[in-house]
Amino acid sequence: MSRRCELTGKAVQVGHLVSHSNIKTKTRFLPNLCNVTLISDTLQRSVRLRVAAAALRSVEHRGGLDAFLLKARDAELSQGALTLKREIVKKQAAAAA
Repeated sequence: MSRRCELTGKAVQVGHLVSHSNIKTKTRFLPNLCNVTLISDTLQRSVRLRVAAAALRSVEHRGGLDAFLLKARDAELSQGALTLKREIVKKQAAAAA
């Protein structure tokens, strides 16, 4: 399982830890990933995702999982989130018609 947020695409970053004497050692900065169950209002079911803690705040700010996915760019989403977004769009189009 990759260390990547399924909603925002936030992943591992590399950099240096710099000591007081300016000695640089390589390190990895890992995202704060959490296994969460989010509820889709349109699909009326719950979905398990591995997302960053910052993404959870973004989901709540945008008004839920459906609103977040509809506004998100496809390049940032994982395969699972992208299929979920397509299902939501299809269900909303069927409901509107």
